[in-house]
This record gives sequence, C-alpha cells and structure tokens, in this order.
Amino acid sequence: MGEWGLGPPGGTEAVFTAAALVCAWLAARQPGGWHSGGRRARLLLAGGGAVVPGPPLGERARGELARLRRRVRAEWWALAGGLLLGVLGASVLPVLAGAAGVPVLRRTRLARSARLAREERADAVIALCGALAGEVRAGRQPGQALLCAARDSDGFGDAQAAVLAAARFGGDVPGALATAARQPGAEGLRGLAACWRVAVDQGAGLAAGLDRLEGALRADRDQRADLRAQLAGARATAVMLAGLPALGLLLGTAMGADPLHVLLHTGAGLVCLAVGGVLEGLGLWWALGIVRRAEAA
Repeated sequence: MGEWGLGPPGGTEAVFTAAALVCAWLAARQPGGWHSGGRRARLLLAGGGAVVPGPPLGERARGELARLRRRVRAEWWALAGGLLLGVLGASVLPVLAGAAGVPVLRRTRLARSARLAREERADAVIALCGALAGEVRAGRQPGQALLCAARDSDGFGDAQAAVLAAARFGGDVPGALATAARQPGAEGLRGLAACWRVAVDQGAGLAAGLDRLEGALRADRDQRADLRAQLAGARATAVMLAGLPALGLLLGTAMGADPLHVLLHTGAGLVCLAVGGVLEGLGLWWALGIVRRAEAA
C-alpha cells in the first residue's frame, strides 16, 4: 500500500505528476505567460495606470477545457482514459479497452451529427413552406415565389440548384421537389410537390395548401420533440447505471482496497472484469435499444 493508503506509490506519484503538469500548463496559458506578475508590478510602479485583472482561474480553466473539447474528438477521450488507467493500474488492458471504444464513440458521434443535420433540414423545410405561402399571398407567381422563398432557406439542400433551375425556366418543379425530398430530413418536400402539382393542374389555392402542410410538419416536429423529452429520463438513467462501476472503483480506491490491482493482476479479477464488461455492454445496448425503437416508432 502507498504512503497515503490510496494504492501503489507509482499510481499516487502519477496522479501528482499529472496534476502538477495541468497547473503548470494553466499558468503558462495566462495572459502574459510566466512573468505577467512581474510586468504588472513594473507597470504599476512606473505609473502605467491601473491594470485590468484577467478572468478568474476557474473561468480560464473552463474556457481551456471547452477549447480542448472542440479540438479533440469525443472518441479520443476513451483512449486518453484508457492510457490514464493503464498508467495507474500498470496494465495494458485499459489501453486496449480504450482503443476498442474509439470506433464505438465515433459511430455515436456521427449518428448524433446526422440526426442534428436531419432536424435542421426539417426545420428549414417548414420555414420554406411558410415563406412560400407568404410570397404567394403577396401576389407573386408560384415560380417567382419559390425563387424568393428559397433565397434565405436551406430546405432544398444539395438539390437547390436543380429546383431553382426548374422554377426559373419552367421545368418540372414537382419532380425536382420529389428528388430533393430523398435527402434525410427533407421528406416534407414531397408534400410541397403534391401541393404544387394540385395548384398547377387543377387551379387550387397554393397558399392554403402550404398553410396546411406547414401546420402538419410543425405538429409532427413537436410530437417528436415531446417524445424525445419523455425518453430523455430513460436514456439518462441507463447512462448513469452504466457509470456506477466506475464509481465503485473510486470508492474502493478511497478505502484502500486497490481494486485496479485486483481486477488487472489477479485471475479472479480478470474473470470478474471480463464478465462485468460483457454484461455492462449488453445492458447498455439493450436499454438504449429500447429508447431508439421508441423514437423510431
């Protein structure tokens, strides 16, 4: 046991060394570097006027962490955590586990980015329908109204050039809209294509159809948002339960039990680690799968 009763001496020294490096890095990142205090004193003694103090250390630390999170992808934190546990536990197994978690976290990040992009495009389609209805009510022809409404909208995505060309030169606008609706999040453009076709072929009111379409799209979006808010509690509970083993390791280390040594350097500990890891992964996959299926339904 180490001098402080918190595990082997090497682990304690590694923690202290990491803390000292973080403090030194924050000190070096202060405005003016290491000698900012001396320059501030010289300015005051030389009559240079009042020196505006910099932001508090806690605020600077939060800013640096935020910038670091923006620069480093979320999946690489798994590898960093594995390296830290590997140093503290003197084993290569946490490093391998962290490396295995990188592709899983990358897939999760890409899926979240795709969902956000899909929601943004759906919002853009709703705004486009409202703007187009306003332009039609203002007395513009449908093609000209579509050109004006699409000027400040990204609802068409990559197919915007084709749709605008069809509207400008009298092409097949409903066909271009149906093609643009194949993009994720732009499914509402199918309704716009149907409204356009009915208004042109049968002389129906385009503005009234667009109003009904916008209302239906808004109701669908609000329903999805409400469902996601209701499922947020279940998702947070699953993630919290998944983090309980890490809390158990911290409590065991604080009590002087040295759980990392038991898990990584004994036969029974390795068996418990393997079985616990498999059960942890299966439980998290099962719980989050229920949430995903509820959202999809």
